[in-house]
Amino acid sequence: MKTSSKLVARLAALLLLATSIFSYADNASETKAATTEIATLAGGCFWCTESDLEKLNGVIDVVSGYSGGQLENPSYDQVSSGKSGHIEVINVVYDPAVVSYEQVLDQFFRHIDPTDDKGSFVDRGPQYRPAIFFRSEEQKLVAQSFMEEIEALGVFKKPLKTELIPFKKFWPAEDYHQDYYQRNKVRYTYYRYASGRDKYLDGIFGSDRKENSVTLREMIDARSKQATEKTYTKPSDEVIRKQLTEQQYYVTQEDGTEKAFQNEYWDNKAEGIYVDIVTGEPLFSSTDKYKSGTGWPSFSKPINDAFVTEQTDFKLIFPRTEVRSKYGDSHLGHVFDDGPDPTGLRYCMNSAAMRFVPKADMEKEGYGAYLYLFEQ
Repeated sequence: MKTSSKLVARLAALLLLATSIFSYADNASETKAATTEIATLAGGCFWCTESDLEKLNGVIDVVSGYSGGQLENPSYDQVSSGKSGHIEVINVVYDPAVVSYEQVLDQFFRHIDPTDDKGSFVDRGPQYRPAIFFRSEEQKLVAQSFMEEIEALGVFKKPLKTELIPFKKFWPAEDYHQDYYQRNKVRYTYYRYASGRDKYLDGIFGSDRKENSVTLREMIDARSKQATEKTYTKPSDEVIRKQLTEQQYYVTQEDGTEKAFQNEYWDNKAEGIYVDIVTGEPLFSSTDKYKSGTGWPSFSKPINDAFVTEQTDFKLIFPRTEVRSKYGDSHLGHVFDDGPDPTGLRYCMNSAAMRFVPKADMEKEGYGAYLYLFEQ
């Protein structure tokens, strides 16, 4: 009986140990899974996008596959026909403690043509168009914001045509597509060269882009720093009175409003930027100017938010959002939410509050940092 009791006790102890080990393994697996996130991206041929995204530090795995269509578990032949509704995509599994979602998108955008919604390089058709399948509202907002900044940067010369699509399902591609660039090096190298992908990317980011890589975020921040590092100072009231006309002083210093259709820039169609009449702060660009029909110059957004401030104006029966220059504190006009895409805003400005600098004069007048606005 004693021997039997000892045997039972030992078996119980072993069972408890085994349970603990398996429980630990399950918890470790759950912890590992919880520390990774997934980005689902479409940038043309998934052989190429898979190889490019796997080079990013913090990326754990990249799987080629299909998303966005109607068929369950589609084949490559079905997707490549362009009739299934799917797009060739990659699932990028990454560690958010090492690399952020924006940084994954940064790597993605620097290795595709985000301006072509009819295909990707040599591969034509909707199944090869660029897209971001967002898996959460946070991913959607990050992607939207980052794309707006890339658009403003103007590095791609053309408007972005990358779609934002809610993620529903990912179907892994056939095994022979996975890590194709490693398992079929000769064929992959030839395909990539012939596709024109690298030639295009060299033209955008420079032929030394691999040796001297610069991220889009670094470009955006450098442009912003370059644009804002110049300081502006508001002159004394005495100087301002001498510098401005009576109308300009009334508008900028006394919060006045000029007459509609009877002001200098309401119908100006020339290329250039509009700066504060008092300090010279860059405010708006002709690239964002549109015909609003109001009789005042209207813009969809400022050149740089660092040079404008907004505050509530109660001078009429209903409150309005007044727009003033940052350093000059000049009254410029008001902003309304009845503007065009992509901002939906209408910055309704007074011509008397601004001075127009033609594109041809921007460099010599110290506004060369903004010539990128006209490169798209």
